[in-house]
Formats: sequence, C-alpha cells, structure tokens
Amino acid sequence: MTHDSIFTVPVTPVELNAEQIIEGQMARHLGIEITEVGADSMTASMPVDHRTIQRIGILHGGASLALAETIGSIAASCCVDRNKYFIVGQEINANHIRTVRDGEGLVYATATPLHLGRSSQVWDIRIRDQAGCLVCVSRFTVAVLEKRP
Repeated sequence: MTHDSIFTVPVTPVELNAEQIIEGQMARHLGIEITEVGADSMTASMPVDHRTIQRIGILHGGASLALAETIGSIAASCCVDRNKYFIVGQEINANHIRTVRDGEGLVYATATPLHLGRSSQVWDIRIRDQAGCLVCVSRFTVAVLEKRP
C-alpha cells in the first residue's frame, strides 16, 4: 500500500491470498490468485485449464465472471473499514471480446474503481491474456453494508 492508496488497510498479494482465497471455495477451486496490489488497482490471475474451459476448449464465460467478481469483491472489501462494514455483490455484467484456448496459460483481471461511495461501489474489471490482449470487460457493483452486533 502506498501513501496515496485507495485501500484503507495495508494489503499485499501474499496476505490477500492467505485470507481471501479460501480452501474449498470457488476462487481456490478455479486457481485464482492475487498477483498485484497497486495504489488504485488490484490484479488476480486464473489459469485457462480443465477447471475454467467450456466443452469446446476455450475459456468459459462463467469462469471469467467468477474471476471478475472475485477480484472486484476483494478489492472492494479493502476500501472499507472491515470492522464496521462488509460488501456484497449487487450486479455484474461482461462483454467477452476474445477467446483464450485451453493450455494458453493464465488470464489476468485488473479491477479499478469507477465509484467509491458510502453505500455502493462500482468497479471496472479488464481481463487480459498473457500477451496483454483484452479478453473480457466487466462492470461490477457492490453494496457497502454496515455490520450489526
């Protein structure tokens, strides 16, 4: 975390992978890992393999959305006081731009905020292949909810 970071808590990929990518849950099953935390963005990777492809051997659109929602949710939760608030997804959409074939390595999703409000956040998520080509564009909206005792 830099001094000018949007994230309210110091976070590193190692810490996030340990606390947010939980054994037995979808992100871990799909091989999603946080790879980078910038001042105003967060990036995660996901393999294009037997877990994330559809029957014709290309990246499954649902896997792209799972990657987008995972990185968006984790980034959003790092922008609030987690002792007082939690976030829940409200809406996600995606445009699939380019195919990625099984065995072509990893895809990378980078989440950047479009709006960080008191009760909602909107995130832009761009998924790219290893060559940097745009694979999918997603917009993810979350509600910021107050924890109750």
